[in-house]
Amino acid sequence: MKNLVLTLVLAFSTLFSFAQDEGITITVTVDNVTNDKGKVLMSLHTSETFMKGKGIKDAETTIENGKVTITFENVLPGEYAILALHDENDNKRMDYEDNGMPKESFGMSNNVMVMGPPQYEDAKFKVANEDLDLNIRF
Repeated sequence: MKNLVLTLVLAFSTLFSFAQDEGITITVTVDNVTNDKGKVLMSLHTSETFMKGKGIKDAETTIENGKVTITFENVLPGEYAILALHDENDNKRMDYEDNGMPKESFGMSNNVMVMGPPQYEDAKFKVANEDLDLNIRF
């Protein structure tokens, strides 16, 4: 009986460890943050979540010498976009001027410069079977 229980525990733990390792890793670097105040927030989006709130994966990090690196792990193959924000006052949202222009720096995958709200079609990229290293410019 002990051997049966031990065998089942090992089998389930092995299956669980394989499940955690599915997908690829996306490493995103921003190296032009204007100062080290606050944090940089990033979110990984699908077309369904883009510009509608939280992404399918969200992360934040402190800034050191104008540079940050954030990693999204276990990302399944598909099409995604990344939004990044320098949340200088650490209030977890983008702040705007009275005229509607952003007060804080932001960027998105593919580094498209936009005159208006970011569009998913401009920021989208494909994830296949290899890890990705991306650079986003503010």
